[in-house]
Amino acid sequence: MSVDNPSPDQVDASPQSTTPHRWWALVAVALGVSLIIMDATVVNVALPVIIEDLHLDSSQAEWMNAIYSLMFAALLLTVGRVGDIQGRRKLFLIGMVVFVVASVIAGFSGSGQALIAARLLQGVGAAMILPSTLSTVNAVFHGRERAIAFAVWGSTIGGMAAVGPLVGGWLTTDYTWRWAFWINVPVGILVLVLILLYVPETRDETSPRKLDLYGVALSTVGMAGIVFALIEGQNFGWWRQDEGSISPVPIAMAVGVAFMTRFWFVQRKRQRAGKIVLVDLRLLDVRSFRFGSIAALIVALGEFGLLFTLPLLLQNSLGYSALGTGWLIVSLAVGTFFVSGMTPQLTTRYGGRAVVRMGLATEAVAVAGLAITLSSSISGWLIAFWLFLYGVGVGMATAQLTSVILAEIPVAESGQASGLQSTFRQLGSALGVAILGTLLITTLGRSTTSSLEAAGAPPAVVTGVTEAVSGSAGAVIPSLKADPTTQAVGEAASDAMIHASKVTTGIASVVIGLGLLATIALPFVPKPPARERAPKGEKAASRRRREA
Repeated sequence: MSVDNPSPDQVDASPQSTTPHRWWALVAVALGVSLIIMDATVVNVALPVIIEDLHLDSSQAEWMNAIYSLMFAALLLTVGRVGDIQGRRKLFLIGMVVFVVASVIAGFSGSGQALIAARLLQGVGAAMILPSTLSTVNAVFHGRERAIAFAVWGSTIGGMAAVGPLVGGWLTTDYTWRWAFWINVPVGILVLVLILLYVPETRDETSPRKLDLYGVALSTVGMAGIVFALIEGQNFGWWRQDEGSISPVPIAMAVGVAFMTRFWFVQRKRQRAGKIVLVDLRLLDVRSFRFGSIAALIVALGEFGLLFTLPLLLQNSLGYSALGTGWLIVSLAVGTFFVSGMTPQLTTRYGGRAVVRMGLATEAVAVAGLAITLSSSISGWLIAFWLFLYGVGVGMATAQLTSVILAEIPVAESGQASGLQSTFRQLGSALGVAILGTLLITTLGRSTTSSLEAAGAPPAVVTGVTEAVSGSAGAVIPSLKADPTTQAVGEAASDAMIHASKVTTGIASVVIGLGLLATIALPFVPKPPARERAPKGEKAASRRRREA
């Protein structure tokens, strides 16, 4: 099927969907998405406690977050196509079962390796859930209802990314970090019941019921190699290891880029020959899809990188507890939900593209403001204000960016399109944790060394403290400050953490600004048809004609 032109069902659907129980289906979708998005950030505020409890090093701490997004990104193309073939409801159901089981395993983990493995399995389940929910919304809702459903779906993503730290902080403070995973079980069971009762089965009946296994292997290995290189660059060295041997990082990066390049050309070649492909790359020929997906990747990079690094600063340097950190970050969710009710009206008035740009501009300003005002004496209210403003931007941009991306995609292609655009998002999330996390640790190490040398500390102390601080991602700073014999060293390390966070947050704002620039290439998306915005009198007359 060509994707050069939108199908009539996609852009000229009737305002009302005929699917029964569609709003209950949306509840199932929203709750399912809430779990998998919250789980991407729920461990962030618990991270210092987990590092201490399971004796994680900085590389394991990054992997615990990034492996989730990595599996998410690596499998989305595959499972999106599987959902098209086998049924999106079935994929949603299986993914939720996998996710719940993995959450139980994560909660019982006794080592860093076991927890990383459980997070990997969670990522597999999440990869099944996200494209199946998005393509279900795209297929079930039409007209104005689709705009509302997309607003709910997008606001859920933006808001729950910020609710996760609050939930993690509350459970870590009052109970144990393990409940940050076990809480998924009762909610997951509720979602399973709602899926069975209310979510309709949809699939692509026009495509062959086969899967491109070669494409699956190429895309999975390629994505894994790239993200491995970004995360382990600091640990192994970008070119050589400490003992002088060649680092595996450039090799992994080269393999990843080579496999993804091969994937691109093989998919194009198979497509021209009329063979089955994993993903229809002609989707990227659709301008709104291409540039919207690029913007989504860049924005996710900035957002999730920030949500990984900010809790480390708040707890390790500014003295907040896990719960206090969660309460601060939840102000982001408050901003998201605050604006979500107004987003459909803003879209009707200004168009989806304009709302996306307003949201991204607001995000960039908020994160830049946070970077500029960060200091050891910054008030919690000021941090909350910047995060609230950032949440307002997320609420405007995320939902409408999804709508803009899929605006010209036929419903029959929605599974592939959902998987591909979600891959861009999750790749951005993994890259955000990898790039901004690595930047934070690298800058923290250099700043700690500089602060200690300026304070006149002996070389042995400088080396030992720098390795301890950067190796633990700053988790040792509170204990250094609490001990009178190392208080001065701890204060110097704390100042270094603040400096590193200012740099990282500032770069996050620049990244979001680049996402805003990417939207300049987005085509104009028409406002809803006039019949959906008719004056009250005309609506009443239309209703009387239907009743007659």
